[in-house]
Amino acid sequence: MTTFIKAVAEKGAEFQLIEAGYFGIPQAETAMDRGLVELRKECVKLRAENKRLTAALRRSAELSQSTGRISHDPAANAPHSTAYQPASSGASSFDVRGDGHRPSSFRMRMGQGIQRDVRGGHSAYREADMSTYERFVAAKLGIVQSSGIDAPLRDYGLFHHQSDLTRWALRRGRAAIFADTGLGKSRMQLAWADTVRRETGRDVLILAPLAVAQQTVEEGASIGVDVTHAREVCYIRPGINITNYDRIHKFNASQFGAVVLDESSVIKHHAAKTLQTLLDKFRATPYKLACTATPAPNDWTELGNHAEFLGVRSRAEMLAEFFVHDGGDTQTWRLKGHARKLFWRWVASWGAMVRSPADLGHDASAYELPPLHVHQHTVEIAHNAEHGLFAMEAQTLTERRNARKESLVDRVSACAEIVNSTDEIWLIWCDLNAEGDALEAAIPGSVQIAGRDDEEFKERNLIDFAHGKTRVLISKPSICGFGLNFQAAAHMAFVGVTDSFEAYYQAVRRSWRFGQKRPVNVHVFASNQEGAVVANLRRKEVDAKAMAESMAAETLEAVRSEVVGARKDTNAYVATKLITLPNFMEATWAA
Repeated sequence: MTTFIKAVAEKGAEFQLIEAGYFGIPQAETAMDRGLVELRKECVKLRAENKRLTAALRRSAELSQSTGRISHDPAANAPHSTAYQPASSGASSFDVRGDGHRPSSFRMRMGQGIQRDVRGGHSAYREADMSTYERFVAAKLGIVQSSGIDAPLRDYGLFHHQSDLTRWALRRGRAAIFADTGLGKSRMQLAWADTVRRETGRDVLILAPLAVAQQTVEEGASIGVDVTHAREVCYIRPGINITNYDRIHKFNASQFGAVVLDESSVIKHHAAKTLQTLLDKFRATPYKLACTATPAPNDWTELGNHAEFLGVRSRAEMLAEFFVHDGGDTQTWRLKGHARKLFWRWVASWGAMVRSPADLGHDASAYELPPLHVHQHTVEIAHNAEHGLFAMEAQTLTERRNARKESLVDRVSACAEIVNSTDEIWLIWCDLNAEGDALEAAIPGSVQIAGRDDEEFKERNLIDFAHGKTRVLISKPSICGFGLNFQAAAHMAFVGVTDSFEAYYQAVRRSWRFGQKRPVNVHVFASNQEGAVVANLRRKEVDAKAMAESMAAETLEAVRSEVVGARKDTNAYVATKLITLPNFMEATWAA
C-alpha cells in the first residue's frame, strides 16, 4: 500500500490521505492488512492536523465577521486553511485532501452521490442526493464563488467597461481579466490594487515585464494612485509596489496581501520555471489578479495555468474533467463536445474575456483604431545550386531560417534605405542577433536592445523611445513585444518575421492601439525564397479572428452574466398542441 501511495505521488497526483475509514483490524496476517495498519497510523496523525486547521478556520471566520468588509465565507478568507469534518465512525469513507499544491478536496461515500461545493475558489465534495441530471451537472461544473471585496470604487477616471471589470475582479477576490490590447488593463489593475490596499490594509505587489514597471508608475500618477518602483527589496514602501518578473526571487511574498500579474501570459507554459516560482511564492496570497490579452482559443494550457495560479483548479484537474486526448498524441488535448458550453461557463466564473467594450454592452466608438497598412518588400536573391536544380520556396522552419541568413544583407539594406529617407520615429523588429547588429550599423542614431544588454540599459532606452527621445528602436518581439505603449511610432518594420502569429500580433499592437491618432504602416522585408510572408500572416490573422469570434460567441453570455449581471432574453417553448400523425406514420409508430 505504501508503495502504491508513493507511486501515485510520483505520477504527479500529489494527494494526501485524510481518513482511511478502516476500523477494527484484529491482526495483520497479510501484506495488505499490514499496509492498512500502517495507513491507519498515518491517518491518526493527519486527523490531528485536520483539527488544527479547523481551529484556524474558526479563528478566520471570527476575524471575517468582525471586519465586515471582507467576505463572510470562512473558507473564502482562509483559502489555504480549509478543513472538513471526517465522516461518522460508523460508515466506510475515503477522503482525499490537496497537500497545498492542489486546492481541491474530495469526499466519496459508497452508495451515495457526490456534489461539488465551491467556497472562495476551493472545492469540496459533500454528500447529496443526485436525483436530477441538472444537479449533477451543477455539481461537476464547480462555479467559483465570490471571496473578495464588495466596496465602491473611487473616481479613477475609468471607462464604463473598465469599472465593470474592476468591480467584478474585486468581488471575485481571485480573478483573471483577459482583455484585448488597448482596453486599459493597466488602469484596471491599478484601481483593483488600490481598492484592495484601502479595504484590507495590506501591501500589494505588481509584477510586470521589463520597462512596463516604470510605465505603470506613470499611469498610476495620472489617476492619483501612488506606486513604488521597487527594483530591490530595500525600495519597498507601504502601499503598492511594482517590480519586474526577473526580480521576483528577491522578494518575500508573505508580506503582501495581494499580487497582480501584468501580462500574465508569462505563465502560459506549464513547465516554465516562472510559473512554478509564482505558484510556490503566492500560493497563500489571499487576493490575486492576472491581466493579459485574450488567450488563443485553443491554448488550453494557458487557461489551466491561470486557474491553478488563482487557486481555482489545477491544470491537471481541468484537463481531466473537460478534455480528452486527441487520437494517439498524448500532448494534444481536445475539448469534449458535450462539455464545451459548461467549460466556458466555468472559465467565465473566474476569468472575463473581453475583446471590445461592446462585449459588455458599452459604447466602443472610442476604441475604433486608425487604418493599418501592411506592405511587403521582397528581396531577390540568387539561387544557390547546392540547394537543388531549381529555386524552391522554403517549406520547413530550418529552410526558412537558412533563407533569412542568406538574404540578411539585402533585407537590412532595403530597410535602412527607407528608414534613413525620413525623419519619422521607427520601431524595427528583428529575429536574429545578426539582423539587429547590421541594422544598428546601417541606421545612424538607432538604438538596439538585445538580450545581452543589462536591465538598466534596456529599461532606460525603452522609456526614452516611449517618450519620443529616440528616433529608431531595434529589438526582438520576445524582448519588447509585450505590455509596452509605443504610440509615438506610426512606422514599423519587420526585417525578420517569426513563425508565431501571437508574437507578430503583439508587436504590431505596440503602436496600433488605443491612443494612436495616425495610420500605422507596417513594412515586412522578406526574400523571394521565404514565400508570401504577408499573405501567410493575413491567413493566420483570419484564422485567429474566426477562432476568437467562435470563443466570444460561447463566452459572451456567461461573461456578461458574471460581470454586469445581464442574461440573454429567451422565449421558452411550451408545447400546447398535439401533433397529428399521418396514417402511414401511425402504423409505423404502433409497430
